[in-house]
Amino acid sequence: MAAVTKDRILEELRRVKGPNLEGDIVSLGLVSEIVINGGKVIFSISVDPERAFELEPLREAAEQVVADIPGVEQVMVALTADRAQAQGKAAPAPQQAAPSGGSHGAQADLPNVKSIIAVASGKGGVGKSTSAINIALGLKALGLKVGVLDADIYGPSMPRLLGITDQPQAANESQLAPMKGFGLEVMSIGFLVEEDTPMIWRGPMVMSALTQMMRDVAWGELDVMVVDMPPGTGDAQLTMAQQVPLAGAVIISTPQDLALIDARKGIAMFRKVDVPILGVVENMSYFLCPSCGTRSNIFGTGGAKAEATRLGVPFLGEVPLHMDIREKSDAGTPVVAAEPDGPHAKIYKDIAARVWADLQAKRGGAKAAPKIVVEN
Repeated sequence: MAAVTKDRILEELRRVKGPNLEGDIVSLGLVSEIVINGGKVIFSISVDPERAFELEPLREAAEQVVADIPGVEQVMVALTADRAQAQGKAAPAPQQAAPSGGSHGAQADLPNVKSIIAVASGKGGVGKSTSAINIALGLKALGLKVGVLDADIYGPSMPRLLGITDQPQAANESQLAPMKGFGLEVMSIGFLVEEDTPMIWRGPMVMSALTQMMRDVAWGELDVMVVDMPPGTGDAQLTMAQQVPLAGAVIISTPQDLALIDARKGIAMFRKVDVPILGVVENMSYFLCPSCGTRSNIFGTGGAKAEATRLGVPFLGEVPLHMDIREKSDAGTPVVAAEPDGPHAKIYKDIAARVWADLQAKRGGAKAAPKIVVEN
């Protein structure tokens, strides 16, 4: 069987009429860069955001013509507003979120998930993804049903952290089945593209992909979904706050001042969109020599704890910089799964227990997804 090519995909997409039934979506320049990974095809179609619901049949038609190509196993097609001006109309300024009906619709799309929490950091390189997966495993150790959504489109880590090399299969006609790892349900864009494939996507495509990974995945009954956010305070964080009723956010930081500055921005961002801060974790808090047991404060000490106290948010715990945590993460066996009774697993389990206790205390007071106003 011949390999699936971009030329063949574009040829088929030329059969799909444009939004006004004039021309075709390829000739109108509405089709994004096409990502092909084996039998998986991912692309987006740019439309006027005000017509997104109306143009869902166009998305479905594009998805169907590509799905009918021999060799294509799965198709992910997103509607984005990246080129609304191509329709002869400038894209509206992002003054506020989608109408409240959209937010409630997003909630309805995840009826099986009781609580959703974000694990975030103000900057990269602080061990956020490693923390997210071990906190998720800590929650599972409490007897909870837990899922993980890897929202870091540009740098997905979950396939490597969980040692998963397979690709998702269809659960039904419209949804993918989540991957399984150490008893967790997991979804990541990293399962759909090769590890070294760069995701050269603009904000609208990222936001649409995140929405699809929530909506178009057959998540089971979950007590908690842990969302591994990309670093920073950009599109992904705003999308999650807008589209999903987040029960809270856990902020990961190292003790050093540079990391704390960015962690402070992350806390401020979540507070601005009315997402509760469940607490701060000080990662790489100290280096514990595996040979002699000597403790060294490489990045300083106590900075995150002091910052949490200053900002009036819970401090969840200190995680050391240790070879075991790094080696087991790189090997696809997170330390909580590899050594569930070890000292490092205990730290993550204690953090997870504090997070769960806070969620329980807030249960019944979960707020609908807020509208977001971007101030000039």
